[in-house]
Amino acid sequence: MRENFGLYLILTDPVAGYERAAEVAVSRRVRYLQLRMKRSSREVVLEKARALREITRGTDTHFIVNDDVTIAAEADADGVHLGQEDMSLAEARRLWNTPGKVFGLSTHCATQAARAVALAPDYIGVGPVFATPTKARPDPTLGLEYMREIIQSSPLTTVAIGGVNLDNLASVLSHGARNFAVVRAVNASAHPEREIAALQDEFARIMSNPPRESP
Repeated sequence: MRENFGLYLILTDPVAGYERAAEVAVSRRVRYLQLRMKRSSREVVLEKARALREITRGTDTHFIVNDDVTIAAEADADGVHLGQEDMSLAEARRLWNTPGKVFGLSTHCATQAARAVALAPDYIGVGPVFATPTKARPDPTLGLEYMREIIQSSPLTTVAIGGVNLDNLASVLSHGARNFAVVRAVNASAHPEREIAALQDEFARIMSNPPRESP
């Protein structure tokens, strides 16, 4: 069944610090909080994952670790998010055979999204919607129309990702997205509470009168 939860926050080098940003996410009841530290050593990532696990434990915020299922398991995270070039979803589930854990999967085109259905992840990321510098080797930009096509075609919970911010959120939602991930929109601010609140308020405002999807 598709979930509609709005904001999915990815933490990568937040100006306010990982712990502070996580505390704000918990206080704002952000559904998903992902730790993504691609350029850090395993030891550093595990240490940070354990710290964020303690902040999120027992809250409404699901803590997700990016890429590495072994770190997710060791930190007792709520789930792991895998990319197309990471370990397969089947292997990750075999290694982390703990009931109730969340498995997310990145998709970058309609073919990948269609293949994901048989794998049955808990959600798929769909993007990048817009150009973004957060990856060393960025995938081709989808644009709003292609994003809409993928989201409408998938029976899975979908999360629009890639360059989403307060300025373009209305356009993303008008093209069918109901969940959206942000990185720079929060991480680049020294006041994550302000940015998270603004994104959530804008989402709530638009969803109180759902936009008709663009033809």
